[in-house]
Amino acid sequence: MAFLYREPLEDPGAELRKLIKEEPVIVVPGVYNAAVALLAERMGFKTLYLSGAALTGSLAMPDLGLITLSEVALFTSYIARVTRTPIIVDADTGFGEAINVQRTVRELESAGAAAIQIEDQVLPKKCGHLQGKELVSPEDMVKKIVAAVEARRKETVIIARTDARGVEGLEAAIERAQLYIEAGADVIFPEALQSLDEFKEFARKVRAPLLANMTEFGKTPYITVDEFREAGYKIVIFPVTTFRASMKASLEMLREIKERGTQKHVLDKLMTRKEFYELIGYYDYEEADRRIAEKAARIVEKFKAGKEESKG
Repeated sequence: MAFLYREPLEDPGAELRKLIKEEPVIVVPGVYNAAVALLAERMGFKTLYLSGAALTGSLAMPDLGLITLSEVALFTSYIARVTRTPIIVDADTGFGEAINVQRTVRELESAGAAAIQIEDQVLPKKCGHLQGKELVSPEDMVKKIVAAVEARRKETVIIARTDARGVEGLEAAIERAQLYIEAGADVIFPEALQSLDEFKEFARKVRAPLLANMTEFGKTPYITVDEFREAGYKIVIFPVTTFRASMKASLEMLREIKERGTQKHVLDKLMTRKEFYELIGYYDYEEADRRIAEKAARIVEKFKAGKEESKG
């Protein structure tokens, strides 16, 4: 019964702040639905990342800011409903200007977000590791950060991402980050740095908890969690890894069915029915249904017995 009636975290942001303070480094896998979030929680990860790229990808859309606040809030609520793990939510550019950012923070906080990440690109935004990005002015991003800080009602963490490295250079990214801290950002996310030395230089000059993005096939070389920790980073996200792995595995299964007309040769690559049922707490639901049916039967039986007695 414990799984079926899991209580949500009272203040997810407070839990994340505690982890930032106490953990040497927080390793955060990207999740894009509640089932993957449960897998990550079961593996012992202490924080989850709802990636905009992975979520839009799972809906067969490009990562160009096409997803809506309502959709992101809905998927946040799905994950928060079944896990007791803080969730960092990628809110792209905040779904509008400063006043829109206020609503974004309120909606995502209500949905169960521990942290809300906004970036300093203009719409249509692009994946941080692609060319052709454009930035809003530092002043406009400061407005969004101030709006986010003022809108929160709990200890929700505000993460400010800067994409300036690929547009204006590393020094501009550092200067923007310093300004964003002054505006009230709790964590700084420098996107698409191009070497470990750049990450170290950024950490030397930006005094705040820092988040590093270890995505695949991008501008950033493959850097280990330990290397990021030694460079001064508190959070390392792997935003799209599970989504890419799921898509690749699904492609292989579809090819197997198409070419061989059966899946029986690859059963060892599939999660079993029992494994999945245990993951989602299926047997808790079954037990709840049985208990309710038995209680209802006793009520009906007692009612009928009472009517018979009244006739006598």
